[in-house]
Amino acid sequence: MARIYIGGAGGAPSNNFIRSLRESERRDHLIGASSTASDLFLADVDERIAVPRAVAPDYPEVILAVLKRTRPDFMHVQNDFEVRSVSRPRLEVEALGVRQYLPAADTIDHCVDKSRSHEIWRRAGIKVPKTMLVRKPEDLTRAFEQFGARIWIRATEGGAGRGALPTDSLDFARLWIDRFEGWGAFTAAELLTDRSVTWQSIWHHGELVVAQTRRRRSWNFGDRTLSGVTGITGVAETCADPEVDRIALAAISAVDQKPHGIFSVDMTYDRAGIPNPTEINIGRFFTTHYFFTKAGVNFPEIYCNIALEGRFPSLARKINPLPEGLVWIRGMDVHPVLTTIEELERLATSVGRTADA
Repeated sequence: MARIYIGGAGGAPSNNFIRSLRESERRDHLIGASSTASDLFLADVDERIAVPRAVAPDYPEVILAVLKRTRPDFMHVQNDFEVRSVSRPRLEVEALGVRQYLPAADTIDHCVDKSRSHEIWRRAGIKVPKTMLVRKPEDLTRAFEQFGARIWIRATEGGAGRGALPTDSLDFARLWIDRFEGWGAFTAAELLTDRSVTWQSIWHHGELVVAQTRRRRSWNFGDRTLSGVTGITGVAETCADPEVDRIALAAISAVDQKPHGIFSVDMTYDRAGIPNPTEINIGRFFTTHYFFTKAGVNFPEIYCNIALEGRFPSLARKINPLPEGLVWIRGMDVHPVLTTIEELERLATSVGRTADA
């Protein structure tokens, strides 16, 4: 039995990691940590520890002290900023006997900052949305001139659609960035479609272990945001597309020639039907990875087996081992449901609506 430190415990991304381990053959002692003390009451862990936010100046010092006191065998976190923060003192972490299964520090930096990864992909010849860093109001004017009458604005760092806004108003765009004090930390880009896929994968020293694609059919609470994006997937579906596989592999190899750890590539389709990579969730699984666990492929179990025991899975296929058309439906304060696209469409058709409505 291993002792595993899990950052962000009580939040949905880490709770899905915890659930996956609890439903696996592993019998680990789980140490949950969070900067939100109340969240810890929502985590199925054996120990609970409050820590500072990952961006706090004393975060590295506190985390090293916590690791020294609790002595986990392995640590995993489920937030971009925390991934970056625990990556930087990795030598000090290893000196305490705590293992990590992370990509290279430079790779993490390049992926957490979406403007950096975008530039890497552009230089590699990968189709990406036309994008520019917005440093001053004049850059917004240029964005509308170059990208069209309606553009997409978002923060360069952070998940869950942080700072995202589709707009056709220069004045509104300027006020929006002012509101976030985001000059130099926001990008403007051409507006793509609302169709998106994610390609989640685990790598080991340059070798692909497993990857699975899922398309997002809807966001939860999307009608309550200006962007329509919340980071909270409502309905997701397993799928397989060789073109998506090819582009995801190219996007990963462009940022790291010897990938190691977790690389989850988010892609949005342009109006020509080409999936464009928009970000890599680096060193962490996307929030709804418990979907794959319930469907039959437990990514956290595979990940921990490799990190702690050097034990690799036996899979019929490394890429898209799950059948297509499995559907995961989520809501607030209800257990998620695993069903099929046929069942969803049958029910939707019975009331004369589409399955995405």
